[in-house]
Amino acid sequence: MLKSARKKPKDPEGRMPLVDHLRELRNRLVKSLLAFIPLMIVALFFSKDIAEFLSSPVPRCASELEPAARAGKCAVLSQIGITSPFTTYVKVGIMAGLVASAPVWLYQLWAFIAPGLHRNEKKYAISTVVIGSPLFLAGGYLAYWILPHAVPLLLSFSVDGSVNYITVDDMIGMTIKLVLAFGLAFQLPLLLILLNMGGVVSGARMLGWWRGMVMGIAIFAAIVTPTDPLSMIALQVPLTALYFAAVGFSLLNDRRRRRQQGPELDDDEASSLDLRPEPIAPVEPVAAPALPEQAVGDAAPARRVNGYDDVT
Repeated sequence: MLKSARKKPKDPEGRMPLVDHLRELRNRLVKSLLAFIPLMIVALFFSKDIAEFLSSPVPRCASELEPAARAGKCAVLSQIGITSPFTTYVKVGIMAGLVASAPVWLYQLWAFIAPGLHRNEKKYAISTVVIGSPLFLAGGYLAYWILPHAVPLLLSFSVDGSVNYITVDDMIGMTIKLVLAFGLAFQLPLLLILLNMGGVVSGARMLGWWRGMVMGIAIFAAIVTPTDPLSMIALQVPLTALYFAAVGFSLLNDRRRRRQQGPELDDDEASSLDLRPEPIAPVEPVAAPALPEQAVGDAAPARRVNGYDDVT
């Protein structure tokens, strides 16, 4: 068991010594591992089912002797090497454990970072997670929907009479990479909105980028997706729509910000400030402190120095 640190009064701004930061990081890591390891062990019992799900987009041939196999319409799934089945088994279990324990280790990461953030930064961070998670899931689902349409097209380029042998590792790796690429690509509008909320980029400037952005999204879709034109269009259209949605939100946010700050002036436009001088208030008399030589009462009469009654 970990020895809990002695509780100290928390700093409202989250400041603490370096040793306390390291101790806090250690505790967060251990809690994440305590959630990840049991879920990974459970996932190992379902590794074959998960691998079957990830490799399902491949049209399979029952045998390499089938005419469809030599016509490039299906492929034979294979695992090469003695250790390949075991490594695939463990790799799938680790990946499933990371995904299943994501709420825990993401919360631990947030709990470690949050004390050092200001209130508005915490608000932006929570909004990022709330909006970014559905966008990532939507991109991942789109990638998994594209794969069954893209893989047969790729197999159609096979040489006549040849048989395609696809390893399970390659198929699982391709599925994961495509899901990650689509999920991260769907974070584009969120990134643009955060830049606008932070005052880095205005909505009008984003709108001026539309030609370059549309071309850039098309090039990105052509590189990331397989050679299937349908896959490219399926990624390009929603990304372009999300980009223009982010631009529209930024324009509305800029209008709201200008309304709160008041009307802006051009460089050659005079300000409406009242520059007329205000009347001067009457002078208030100030009593000067008496010098020791000017003391009255029981004190000795003031001495005159060179005919003057003070030292000046």
